[in-house]
Amino acid sequence: MDFEKLIAYQKAFDNAMMIFEISKTFPKEETYSLTDQIRRSSRSVAANMSEAYRKRRYPKHFISKLTDSDAENSETAVWLNFAIKCGYIPKQDYDNAYQNAVEIGKLINYMINNPDKFGSSKP
Repeated sequence: MDFEKLIAYQKAFDNAMMIFEISKTFPKEETYSLTDQIRRSSRSVAANMSEAYRKRRYPKHFISKLTDSDAENSETAVWLNFAIKCGYIPKQDYDNAYQNAVEIGKLINYMINNPDKFGSSKP
């Protein structure tokens, strides 16, 4: 199985792309702060997951990279909270992206708690 076939990866990639599109409407003064931060953290969710998958034969490394992915996912949720509170995104866009982040977090945690199902075994 390739990491691109993981449901968690697919959802994380899609959420990052949706956030990229949403963030195009952020004010210019947010370019080097909120816009940059939310794009980086949302992309890192999928990137860390792909790295974790390549390290799956080493359970501790696999789980460590997945926790990095989970942390980036949580960071993305915080930036979404700032974006909605600042009035930069419509509620529907916020709800979609935030709910995606919640679902992605559950999938990542499933992987963390069941590394043996991904070609690894618990340490």
